[in-house]
Amino acid sequence: MQGDGAGQDQDSELSCRNGAQNGESSSIGEAHSNGLESVTNNGNTVNNNNGVSAPPESNNSNSTVDTRKKKRLSQCEEDVIRLIGQHLHDLGLNQTVDLLMQESGCRLEHPSATKFRNHVMEGEWDKAESDLNELKALMHSPSAIVRMKFLLLQQKYLEYLEDGKVLEALQVLRAELTPLKYNTERIHILSGYLMCSHAEDLRAKAEWEGKGTASRTKLLDKLQTYLPPSVMLPPRRLQTLLKQAVELQRERCLYHNTKLDSGLDSVSLLLDHACSRKQFPCYTQQILTEHCNEVWFCKFSNNGTKLATGSKDTTVILWHVDTETQQLKLMKTLEGHAYGVSYLAWSPDDAYLIACGPDDCSELWLWNVQTGELRTKMSQSHEDSLTSVAWNPDGKRFVTGGQRGQFYQCDLDGNLLDSWEGVRVQCLWCLNDGRTMLASDTHQRIRGYNFEDLTDRNM
Repeated sequence: MQGDGAGQDQDSELSCRNGAQNGESSSIGEAHSNGLESVTNNGNTVNNNNGVSAPPESNNSNSTVDTRKKKRLSQCEEDVIRLIGQHLHDLGLNQTVDLLMQESGCRLEHPSATKFRNHVMEGEWDKAESDLNELKALMHSPSAIVRMKFLLLQQKYLEYLEDGKVLEALQVLRAELTPLKYNTERIHILSGYLMCSHAEDLRAKAEWEGKGTASRTKLLDKLQTYLPPSVMLPPRRLQTLLKQAVELQRERCLYHNTKLDSGLDSVSLLLDHACSRKQFPCYTQQILTEHCNEVWFCKFSNNGTKLATGSKDTTVILWHVDTETQQLKLMKTLEGHAYGVSYLAWSPDDAYLIACGPDDCSELWLWNVQTGELRTKMSQSHEDSLTSVAWNPDGKRFVTGGQRGQFYQCDLDGNLLDSWEGVRVQCLWCLNDGRTMLASDTHQRIRGYNFEDLTDRNM
């Protein structure tokens, strides 16, 4: 009997040491490192050296001693444990997180971060603001405290407005937000929300989820970006890493069909991703025979619902794509291209289609896809060679050129806006900045042309 009692006393002593290492008490209901209330054991709370509640100690004192003898974890191993702990916490497996942190000796996040998280989720804004003073010493950029405080006060202001506490909201705006002297433009926008007649109007104008867990969780995600990962992990970090790994494997997969992509739920994480040759679309599904001469060019619309084909037979045929059966059905035929059609380009909104001809063609045709009517037929000179075209992202302008040295920027009516003489163009593309055009030429170069300041440079 004495032996058993001695073992229990030793367990109790070691447990108390664990709780005392960080100066933490064993009071009932104390919050621990994963932001949860601690679990009681027969009315007594047992904490380990991370502030995480522990399960009942075994009567065998060797279990605690064995834990002490375990090898020291590397930084990588600690990171993996924290990632697993965060994922389990997001799933609501809080007791499992407690056991994991206790046995590994790791800490899910800094105690100050835990306090901050709890106060934000509970809407205790004054306490959360006070927590920022503790977090300031742990941050790489202490100046970020102003930005974090602004986000907190913005949430506080919006919640007051939703609750109908206009005077309190006005006080936050005048006495707390404005003195920060940060993002004045946003403060002006916030002040306009005072005129909202009801909560639904406020949520719509502010594009805000409203008071509650959803908006506060989103707020925490923004606040976390200012904290080092050693203090608080980025949200859903394990899922992010798994998604990146799956995406990398898909990029390296020779036969992968992107149509099958639908997130992590569509793949197994237990094996490396690999598609067989049978999954790749390598069998003929349909043969289109409506053209009566060589088909020189084909191009799907940006939304994938239409296909345009150009032929030596002087026609462009528009096809409708059934996204379920992957079958094409003839929509309309655009006729009259005397030189044949060797190049096609859809406008960004798929409302217009431009058709160009072969090297000896000086004409460019701009069709209205919906009506099938010709909007513009452009030809600057019979000496031109308009064989390539590219749309500006705004959908209101395009550039065209050819191998004889013509390079033009035009509007939808074919009016010449700018030109570059002596540039022999084989292919064109417009960058997303809306200003720079890339052109491949007969001198084995790709050059960028800026139509705003009429400058060019080698790429």
